[in-house]
Amino acid sequence: MNSCRPALLIASGLRRIDILISVALALLLYLPSIGACSPTEWIDPDTGHRVVQLSREPGSESLYFNLNPFTPDGKKMVITTPDGISTIDLQTRQIGQVVTDRVDILMVGHKTGDVYYYRFNGRNPFAPREHVIYATDLNTKATREVATLPPGEFAVTINSDEKLVAGTITDSSRMTNRPAFRFDRNLTPAQQRERKGEMMDRRFNEHLPMKLFFLNLETEKTTTCDNGTDWLNHLQFSPTDPNLLLFCHEGTWQDVDRIWTIHSDGTDLTLVHKRTMAMEIAGHEFWGPDGETVWYDLQTPRGEDFWVGGCNLQAKIQTWYHLDRDEWSVHYNISPDGQMFCGDGGDDRMVAHATNGKWIYLFRPELVSDNSKTREDKAGLIHPGVFHAERLVNMARHNYALEPNAMFSPDEKWVIFRSNMSGASQVYEVEIDKTVDSESSIK
Repeated sequence: MNSCRPALLIASGLRRIDILISVALALLLYLPSIGACSPTEWIDPDTGHRVVQLSREPGSESLYFNLNPFTPDGKKMVITTPDGISTIDLQTRQIGQVVTDRVDILMVGHKTGDVYYYRFNGRNPFAPREHVIYATDLNTKATREVATLPPGEFAVTINSDEKLVAGTITDSSRMTNRPAFRFDRNLTPAQQRERKGEMMDRRFNEHLPMKLFFLNLETEKTTTCDNGTDWLNHLQFSPTDPNLLLFCHEGTWQDVDRIWTIHSDGTDLTLVHKRTMAMEIAGHEFWGPDGETVWYDLQTPRGEDFWVGGCNLQAKIQTWYHLDRDEWSVHYNISPDGQMFCGDGGDDRMVAHATNGKWIYLFRPELVSDNSKTREDKAGLIHPGVFHAERLVNMARHNYALEPNAMFSPDEKWVIFRSNMSGASQVYEVEIDKTVDSESSIK
């Protein structure tokens, strides 16, 4: 038997070599499938829609739902990163850094495609500081200073022809020294909501002297209007009318008639939605792409019955689309052609207390047919409708203390949102056309 040992050792060695070769070949064959199943791109097993992670740097975020992040040609969008501002090419998905400093974005200009943002002069976040607005060309990275605002003046939005800045002026002598509210991923959703709620109540009850301002960037002339002690917020210029501003009287929504418009010369102050019942709320307002209709989250009353309301400012027509409790979303948005809506869902601790609401949604609106035969004047009646909902992304692992802020891509093929589903915040997009019908297919 000892004479056979060398032969057995040789055979054993050959088997080991064969095994190693087999394992190596298997790994080589498996590597492409690993790439295809990369966590940066997958098919949601619960919806069949393809999800793509657009950003790469942890802490990256898309913009707030009502801020324009897209260039006029629809090819690029801007995002924030821990180190500044970057662009994402929506066709190639290439990422390029534009601003290498932590700043706050106003929006991407509708005319030039420059990104507008601001910094505060001075290092003390509690002391009154100058507010400096800049604009950077996304292609050349050339940067210009747009305006410097004195302490107490705060720029919020740029109009459609990029000639006006709108913002608020607050009596800084009475402002409470405190940092701005920001998402803190170390807090639980309940803690984050409690902190935000305390901030909202405190600010609403301060009744600081406040007014709107419009700064003409060509003449450097400033116009002020709507003086009072209401908390003015959420300023948004119309995407088509350079002189029409949408804004809100901020606070707990059941305590305010929130949604207003005004012209840049201070005329035609108009309430868009008037509450008609106790605890009715309307908010998170945003412009339709045609600049004619203002849309908003509407609840009649709060936390019980859910709608997306719209008011056509020219025709004075109100349209309300109904949706279910689980379909309520922190924010809604509308496609560039005005034919679809999307929503970013919400968790069970939010106003709707949804039992299964953590999804990115696509909504297809349908008006209720009017078969009434009455001859009464219907000009003042609400046009009711319903949303037909489709789930796009399962957000079960998302911490809703960070709001996803869903929005449509310019080509209307994707819904873009931000999420911390993988831990740190990143920017994602989900394809509207379903990739597979199976609920368990993984790409």
